[in-house]
Amino acid sequence: MGKLFGSQTALRQANRGMLLECIHRSGAMTQIEIAESTGLSPATVSTLVRQLVDEGKLVTQNTIRNGRRATLAALARREGLGVGISIARRELRLQIVDYDNAVLAEHVLPLARNHKTDTTLERALVLVNETLSTMGASADEVKGVGLAVCAPVDHRTQTIAVPGILPGWDGVDIRHPFETAFHVSVIVDNDSNLAAVCEGAIGAAQETSDFLCIGTSDGVGAGIMVGGHLLRGVTGLAGEIGHVQVDPLGSICSCGNRGCLNTVVDEQRLVSLLSVTHGDMNLDDLVSSACDGDPGCRRVIADAAVRIGTVAADLCIAIDPEIVVVSGALSMSGEIFTEPFQQALQRLLFPNALTPIQVFAARYPMTGPAVGAAIAALEYADTRHKDAGRGR
Repeated sequence: MGKLFGSQTALRQANRGMLLECIHRSGAMTQIEIAESTGLSPATVSTLVRQLVDEGKLVTQNTIRNGRRATLAALARREGLGVGISIARRELRLQIVDYDNAVLAEHVLPLARNHKTDTTLERALVLVNETLSTMGASADEVKGVGLAVCAPVDHRTQTIAVPGILPGWDGVDIRHPFETAFHVSVIVDNDSNLAAVCEGAIGAAQETSDFLCIGTSDGVGAGIMVGGHLLRGVTGLAGEIGHVQVDPLGSICSCGNRGCLNTVVDEQRLVSLLSVTHGDMNLDDLVSSACDGDPGCRRVIADAAVRIGTVAADLCIAIDPEIVVVSGALSMSGEIFTEPFQQALQRLLFPNALTPIQVFAARYPMTGPAVGAAIAALEYADTRHKDAGRGR
């Protein structure tokens, strides 16, 4: 009897999770639409929706669909939304969160290589407005917008700090279209910094205020959190470990220097090592094949982890964090990346340290920059509101 009860409880929890994920993915839905999408019976959906409303996880309202009365269910949220957008070389990610840091909606949009600023920002605005509409939210509910870019950002000017890192985006006022559209404060920061914000707030680093978040997607970068605050440096270049020289005779990097870490672990370099045996690949293909057991792909990722871990060790000696969180595309390969990374790290750190630095996989390995951007935008909006209240 106990086993049967446990099975029923597990099934009920699974159904709850399926229902919430369905609404999270598609926005507000009628109970009939939820039943059709999940395969659950209308009676089960009705019971679960009633329970989730009582728990404050859902809200409902009456509506008309196909000429008939229906009950529309949506994720409950505190008043006020934060919009987070990450702009990478080949994709744009959108995350919308509330003041409880709950992710209410998310989308990913593929981008052409060397995408144009005006087109990309226009598409981002359209995606935000469409998503708000799907959620049943208005633009007035947006309290802040955060933009994460795969390049160092000058925190003073909110523009890209080093020309050439993200071609076509140098000197562009990325904030302007969103300030005009939503009339709220807009912040811009490096993707690794904002991934660190995410992991510190709701991810793998919630229990510490001193950690590094190493990003491994569009090049390598580190978000440095010290005492619960981001360490950016004077010009926003703190943590740009992808531009540490590892080969004095190596290839020219996008920053203009020679032999940077990024030149040996970026997507183009890694997949080129497999071009003869595996043909055309991208970074996602490399990670997927490694996870499926391909020995060549596993070797490429493990070697990259050692190179990144070796450079990260120097930063750890300088900063002395409690933990290191690894995020980004390469981290999606799990222990294939994290084990050699940790071995390289520990080999170069103080061997008799009282508290060895632990390595954790990010809880939000791909969405972290956009989620962190949304969280940081709400925090900044709150700070401005409090300062205004004090008459500053």
